[in-house]
Amino acid sequence: MPTPKHKPLTPKRPPPPPPPPSSNAVAPDNSPTTRTHASLQQSPHKKGGSGGNPSKSTKLFRRMKSVFRSFPVISPPCKMPAVSMHTGGRMHEGGHIHGGKQMTGTLFGHRKSRVNLAIQENSRCLPLLVLELSIQTGKLLQDMGLGLVRIALECEKNPSEKIKLIDEPIWTMYCNGRKVGYAVKRDPTDDDLKVMQVLHAVSMGAGVLPAGESGGGGAAGEVGEGELTYMRAHFEKVVGSKDSETYYMMNPDGNSGPELSIFFVRV
Repeated sequence: MPTPKHKPLTPKRPPPPPPPPSSNAVAPDNSPTTRTHASLQQSPHKKGGSGGNPSKSTKLFRRMKSVFRSFPVISPPCKMPAVSMHTGGRMHEGGHIHGGKQMTGTLFGHRKSRVNLAIQENSRCLPLLVLELSIQTGKLLQDMGLGLVRIALECEKNPSEKIKLIDEPIWTMYCNGRKVGYAVKRDPTDDDLKVMQVLHAVSMGAGVLPAGESGGGGAAGEVGEGELTYMRAHFEKVVGSKDSETYYMMNPDGNSGPELSIFFVRV
């Protein structure tokens, strides 16, 4: 009986590999959540980046040195530059000051806490300057409601240090000729930037921000106290010299002169 012939078994081919991912495929977004102040822009006139900033230890050293330099000051008369605000003086049509540059200034803080001042090129830029003033927010706004307020900030001139006027870390502060303590320059905190972001569409005005929108509203570590009060307006910046600058907060009508004047003087 003939043996049946068997066909040789053909080995099975392995399954084809999966197709390569398409170049148009969208990768999952694992980036961190965008911060609230992401839309604020760098000031167009600010030179250099964050890499050129002095270290924290250098800033602390400068601040402490300036504090010790300020101790001997015993209520000297403040040297506010004399500026005529009448028709024949520095004012011209439109309520602007001759030679001035328009900036955006914001006073903000909890009513019973120290007031903060932020200066920006415009409301959509990161702050060029943040100062913490030694006066309560409610007290300053109350004084402004009674009439013109003049704030003079003085620091000692040190010829050996080449530092811009607004980069001085600490100032002796006078309000309407009376010494009221010190003003301290600081880096903007996340809470400061959150306030600037919330107000980025506001060119001028005053009001309150709910606690949820205002963050801490002050220096790092300061406990929030509910609603945060703010006042934003156009400021005219006038540079007298490398050792003196003045910021005038202008009324919207431009007819009654500034409500608030802030003088920076190195003496």
